Amino acid sequence: MNAEIVQFAGQVSPYLTAALGAYGAGVLTRAENAAVDATANVGHRILQAVWRRRDEQGRADLEAAVLDAAEEPEDEDATAALRQQIKRAIRGDAELLRELTEMLPAACNAGVIVTASGDRSIAAGGNIGFAVTGDMRTPQE
Repeated sequence: MNAEIVQFAGQVSPYLTAALGAYGAGVLTRAENAAVDATANVGHRILQAVWRRRDEQGRADLEAAVLDAAEEPEDEDATAALRQQIKRAIRGDAELLRELTEMLPAACNAGVIVTASGDRSIAAGGNIGFAVTGDMRTPQE
């Protein structure tokens, strides 16, 4: 499976969970609610975009996965089944993947953003091993 699709499914999972928490099983048919937080609304838009692009069987499968995940929010298998439906939808549809990726907040699309502030501060976007700050310090492994 394309690594980009797997990565996208992992990125979108919190948005789907938030949408299900805010909208419940009606997430596919309800209008967006301005009172709902931004994370849930992103998930709502993603699910509706996938819904619109699916055929009748695909919609039935997505609806079943949404219903299961909404009824059992703590069930990791139900959440995984919903992610699987998203992956199936985008697997052969590069345009849908592009559309859904654009819905994610910029921080999610831009990679890691790291900021260091203050004297001798260090910022790292991943595991750098060890870091030493200070005057004339010698790293000791």
